[in-house]
Amino acid sequence: MKSFLYLLLIGCSTTAFGQATNTEDIVRRVADNVIQNTSFKFINTSTNEKYDSTKGLASSPDIKADSKYNKWAYVNGVLSIGMVQTADVLNDKKYSDYSQRNFAFIFDNLGYFDALRKAKAPKVEYNAVFNITNLDACGAMSAGLFDVDALANRKDYKAYLNRSADYILTKQMRLPDGTLSRPTPRNMTLWADDMFMSIPFLARMGKLTGDSKYFDDAIKQVENFNKYLYDPTTGLFFHNYYSDDQTNGVGHWGRSNGWIAMATVELLNHLPANHPKRPELIKFLLRQIVGYARYQDQTGLWHQLLDKPDSYLETSVTAMFTYAVARAVNQGWINEKYIAIAREGWKGLVTKVTTNGELQDVCIGTNMDTDIKFYYTRPTELNDTHGLGALLLAGTEMLKAERKK
Repeated sequence: MKSFLYLLLIGCSTTAFGQATNTEDIVRRVADNVIQNTSFKFINTSTNEKYDSTKGLASSPDIKADSKYNKWAYVNGVLSIGMVQTADVLNDKKYSDYSQRNFAFIFDNLGYFDALRKAKAPKVEYNAVFNITNLDACGAMSAGLFDVDALANRKDYKAYLNRSADYILTKQMRLPDGTLSRPTPRNMTLWADDMFMSIPFLARMGKLTGDSKYFDDAIKQVENFNKYLYDPTTGLFFHNYYSDDQTNGVGHWGRSNGWIAMATVELLNHLPANHPKRPELIKFLLRQIVGYARYQDQTGLWHQLLDKPDSYLETSVTAMFTYAVARAVNQGWINEKYIAIAREGWKGLVTKVTTNGELQDVCIGTNMDTDIKFYYTRPTELNDTHGLGALLLAGTEMLKAERKK
């Protein structure tokens, strides 16, 4: 009996900061820390006065969202997806209620900021909601809002989602073959990140509307980004592709590879089971998983530059890779033996979660450069939001895997 209990403990628990910790505890710890540190207030950045609402406030461009979690930022879209998934897997609506409250906080106060925008005030909070000019401003937040609207069912949410979908399909810069691109740092540069800034939302719209144009575009992006960014020599993806001289960037940056894996998974999550392109997409995903598994550190973590073991171990990419593998195994897309990759990744991740639920060693927001030192020297930040949504997705998938034992 003692031996059985010991094995059970080893199978379901790991150690974080010297404490025996199970997967559900880690997920709750991280999610609860986010909730506890979201103020749902506005702040006057000149006077430091705080307000529960913009109602009745004098017009001022100094009024901002007080909490980073109340900002309109793609990382918070990923966090919202993770929170809704956490609520579902843990059967605890506290987490989906949080995401509903977060979007309500933003949309219920948009009138104040719209008036500032129309008055041409500088640096208006939530300006990106009104003026969509890039994928970062709409794609991931739209995917998160989509999941919340399935619970909230608000007309203003749907209006925004339709506007966002139209922007991605008809207005975003593209190469002649339809591949999504950006005007920076050079004209028509492909960013691996943009797979996640488009595909998860397009896939959701395809499933909701039944209109094949959304799935067709999402699939095209997977195929084309694989064509432009995949490096067969390493089995990894370059961060970018410069159209002007038809070259790839210098680095196999971790999180950019993570965005690709998560985007492919999100498409498979919503694509019809009998879609003729599903086998091809699964092959793309498995090729990537096998590729990045070769570079997993013995700690279970992956490096900032995946093929550079002298670069630091980074947690956002580890969470993304762990989620992709665990989800693929849980859904039966790939052989169940690959779960070992995810288990090692999760073991590494939990050592980076502090006792109060903060995630360590997350690379901050990152542009791109022609000098690889740029990636080596990107700072990390404790509990940077780039890692939190992915951590929740990884943890909930690992919990589902454990429940299947």
